[in-house]
Amino acid sequence: MAHSWRYPPTLVYFLLCLPGVYSQAFDCKVSISGQNYDLAELYGEHTISRSRVTPPTTIVDTIRFDLCEDLVQLDGVAERDQCPAGTRACLTKTNQKANEPDRIVSVVPIAQTDILATEWSALTGDSKGISLILHGPSWPKEPSPGQHSHDQSLSVRVICPPNGGESQSPSLVSHQNGQWNIDWLHRVACPRDESNPGGGDENGTPAKSTGSGVGWFFLVLLLAFLTYFALGAYYNYNHYGATGWDLVPHRDFWRDVPFLIRDVVSHLCTTLRPRGSGSGRGGYVAV
Repeated sequence: MAHSWRYPPTLVYFLLCLPGVYSQAFDCKVSISGQNYDLAELYGEHTISRSRVTPPTTIVDTIRFDLCEDLVQLDGVAERDQCPAGTRACLTKTNQKANEPDRIVSVVPIAQTDILATEWSALTGDSKGISLILHGPSWPKEPSPGQHSHDQSLSVRVICPPNGGESQSPSLVSHQNGQWNIDWLHRVACPRDESNPGGGDENGTPAKSTGSGVGWFFLVLLLAFLTYFALGAYYNYNHYGATGWDLVPHRDFWRDVPFLIRDVVSHLCTTLRPRGSGSGRGGYVAV
């Protein structure tokens, strides 16, 4: 008798949504074709602005974004004039007119954590680096007649600076159908040699050394000597009531060490001293 396996609808929904759940937990660590990128240096809030002249006013588009964490709510700004909690990228449009206070006319969440679904891939062409796309909601939520909603997203190209150049601030490149495109020259996008971690990047920038093996050896040796003297002094004090120089463990040995060193040095000097040609008597030694 054949059995028909039926799964609860909630289980099917969970399995379908599972990849999306993982993609939302973006922690600024990316792996592409075995190459690992740690974008922790990009952590923090960044702001990009552009102005559009619309006489008699000017429209200023300002994007605040944080790739690694949610944006912090701004102090002193009304709740309706900023994006809701859980936003990674927020667009604010401000209308400016001479002799009048600035007026916020639009606030758009471009990327939100609950629907982030971060995508990443390697850049193609001459540029080296990675491409990130963070997703947001459809906007506007309730379009007016003749207006269309677009799924919002933030596309960031993190580019390795050519010729070992320095990192730069992000810049707004373009905007089309709800997708805001940003280019960011930063060294975190430069491929690293995974077989030589800590050996510097491909631009030849050496990694900072945390110490050498020889240094660690002498440090351990010093700690061993200090432990030896401390335990020896403690033993002599508790068992023999020693004080002063008598606390030194194996005191007689350490007292003779300078003489031992002198004898060793004298012996080495005598051994390594070049032999002369004698006193000119043909090699005969007087009896």
